[in-house]
Amino acid sequence: MSTLLLTHRACLLHDPGDYHPECPDRLRAVLKALDQEDFSELIRDQAPEATVEQLCRVHPRNYVEAILGIRPPAGESVPLDGDTIMSEGSAEAALRSAGAAVAATDAVMRGEVRRAFCATRPPGHHAEPSRPMGFCFFANAVVAARHAQAEHGAERVAIVDFDVHHGNGSQACVEGDASILYASSHQWPLYPGTGDVRERGVGNIFNATLPPGADGAAFREAWAGRLLPAVDAFAPGLIVISAGFDAHARDPLAQLRLREADFAWLTAELCALAETHCKGRVVSLLEGGYDLDALAHSTAAHVRVLMRA
Repeated sequence: MSTLLLTHRACLLHDPGDYHPECPDRLRAVLKALDQEDFSELIRDQAPEATVEQLCRVHPRNYVEAILGIRPPAGESVPLDGDTIMSEGSAEAALRSAGAAVAATDAVMRGEVRRAFCATRPPGHHAEPSRPMGFCFFANAVVAARHAQAEHGAERVAIVDFDVHHGNGSQACVEGDASILYASSHQWPLYPGTGDVRERGVGNIFNATLPPGADGAAFREAWAGRLLPAVDAFAPGLIVISAGFDAHARDPLAQLRLREADFAWLTAELCALAETHCKGRVVSLLEGGYDLDALAHSTAAHVRVLMRA
């Protein structure tokens, strides 16, 4: 069964400004990599906008309406914090990014495709219920999980996050709900300062910390020894991946030493768990990755496995 690729040109119009690491060129690099011949079998579609109701499964309505109400004039921007900036196109881009997560969830839960990858921006895993931060406005992975539960009857959803930064927003959104597991590997110490192994939620939070300089062997040990067994025991009806590639050795914002093969290995392991527990259903969402070449090659390695594992 095929793999779906969702994107939208509106995601290129979110412009946080010159020299900002979360730039439109990130998405251009990813889409160029996925235009290679070996990705010709991908089913390609446009990301819809999420509805306010879909976002309100995760965020309070007043927060959603406040974010969507920020529409700066062309050429101007509004900083929400030191890192998170809205331009004229940011609100639509955020809606498309969350909407891609919803549409991908629909496609895999209906059995139209087995797996889906959302090549969108802005990312989402730092967005807390009522607080934008870390380049993120809406918690896209949690929006996907809540949609799977509300519209498709999924009893349990696992969100797995291999971005180099801890997904404080995703964790904050689900830490009181045993029906959603959150598992993350991340560099420690590093922004945003959350993700200690002692943070357990209601027994549904699993964090694995990696020191600066940790390589692929340490990354694989963390997942094989702690995080993958937790996902396996949880037996989810859907796996949602927060696919950040900033743990790559070339990334400028962190100090882990991963390579493309490490991301491919973990993707294969997650796909194997999906085959065991949820008919292969995987939704993957682009998060971080700020060296353009490393991002492009790592995304390609990840999507190849989604297509073939």
